[in-house]
Amino acid sequence: MKIILAGFNLDVNTIEDYKNFIQRVVKELNINTFSKLDSQTKEQIIKEIYQNAYSLSEKENLTPETLSAAYARISRNSKPVNELREIARHEIDRARKSNQNIIFNLGHSSVAEHATFNFDIIDVSRYAVEIIQHFRLASYTEKSQRYVLFKDDFVIPKEIQNTLFEKEYIRLIREQNNIYQTLYEVLHPYMFELYPKLAENQKNHRMLEGLAKEDARYVISLATQTQLGMTVNARTLENIIVKSNSHPLAEINEYGKKLYEVTKGYTPSIVKYIKPTEYLKNKNEDLKKVSFKKMRISRKFENNNDIQLIGYHPKNAEDRLLAIILFHHNGLNYSQSLKKVMQLNHDEKKSIFREIFRNINSWDNVIREFEFIYFTFQLTVSASNYGQLKRHRMVNIISQEYDIDLGVTIPNSVIETNKKDLFLKIIYKTNRLYQKLKDFSPIIAPYILTNAHRRRVLLKINMRELYHFSRLREDQHAQWDIRVTAHKISNIVREKLPLAGALLCGKDEFNKIYEQFFQD
Repeated sequence: MKIILAGFNLDVNTIEDYKNFIQRVVKELNINTFSKLDSQTKEQIIKEIYQNAYSLSEKENLTPETLSAAYARISRNSKPVNELREIARHEIDRARKSNQNIIFNLGHSSVAEHATFNFDIIDVSRYAVEIIQHFRLASYTEKSQRYVLFKDDFVIPKEIQNTLFEKEYIRLIREQNNIYQTLYEVLHPYMFELYPKLAENQKNHRMLEGLAKEDARYVISLATQTQLGMTVNARTLENIIVKSNSHPLAEINEYGKKLYEVTKGYTPSIVKYIKPTEYLKNKNEDLKKVSFKKMRISRKFENNNDIQLIGYHPKNAEDRLLAIILFHHNGLNYSQSLKKVMQLNHDEKKSIFREIFRNINSWDNVIREFEFIYFTFQLTVSASNYGQLKRHRMVNIISQEYDIDLGVTIPNSVIETNKKDLFLKIIYKTNRLYQKLKDFSPIIAPYILTNAHRRRVLLKINMRELYHFSRLREDQHAQWDIRVTAHKISNIVREKLPLAGALLCGKDEFNKIYEQFFQD
């Protein structure tokens, strides 16, 4: 694993000072001019350049902490904020003491959010990425298994190294990867035959190759190496580090330690609490013991539906949504607004929703009032599906561990090309080793599972975020697995809220659905 600090934010005046200094150096050291000077003058120029460089470095001390310190002083100082920034730039020690007092003594942790960092995260497992991307207040861009043909690169967790299972683990993953290559070689021509009109245009070939890659990847393991870029503020960075240091998985421990190592020189006043805590280390195991000891419930499933609506709020959601909109715009209190809405008939309500949606584009967010309606679903999804679902960080997601009893998701292309038996054969071998690893060390067992293996998830999503989810994930360009999930969710919501959910659809269907809703 490699963690590289790729960048961080700096005061623009600091950047300008360095830019001006570099321009001056280039001017002073102009080869034609400089070469004509006598040796004493040359020596003096170089000495001044070094002195200025040292002074600049000491004075500015390249760090985003000065921005945090300046903004922290806004509430207590009458000076313009640009002057506060200039003071902080020239008084690094005072700035850091101010940060420490305000963030840690007074508890105003939001000050640390003004410092942001960019990281290259290289050679981590797909399993680790699920944990890394658990933190919502950060931005991630990950190497895609839909577009990149993966090779024989995978993580061997420290917990299994030099044990009896290491060779068996490596052997199985290499067999999974060989089958991945076999499937890709079969699915590549299949996709071109399945979409002959698209195949006629050279520009579509990469997309068709991508379809073959995204279906072949269902047999590769969560141990597969990947990489991603992450942007995060210092407050969240501290949270990531302490939780990673408290995590039972060695790969995540290493991640937390390396994050701190590459940033500690830039963040002494805004990242402080990074030591593991007993609460974070033991809470999950404590709760598992409670669940299994005191609740003797069969783990067999009463309902095998992969998507279930288990609750939504409020029950008369469309009326209450309209009442909230009226509350916002007509000056009545909420109770009066709701009473007025409940006196309307269906056509009158539809007329209001038409005004709500009028002139909306496929890329526009619906109005914020839609956030007051939310739905809770239980989903059973593949690891591939979950990998995309977790990217929607404004929703609430609680996931169980992967469960081989939930079966696997098999791409239809694998069935159509008569490779189902080959697919299930490697799944059977995977499940056998998974059981052995689970007995040996439950924390590392999921590494061996494939993108096809499934887990149950609770998803809580508000109506505004659902529109964003639907636009992106129901679109024809979305990966088929999550597209099916998104389409089923939208259908369920439209049944409950036919007016508020009328425009739920992918971007490709938006114009048609929009016109239908506005037809008399």
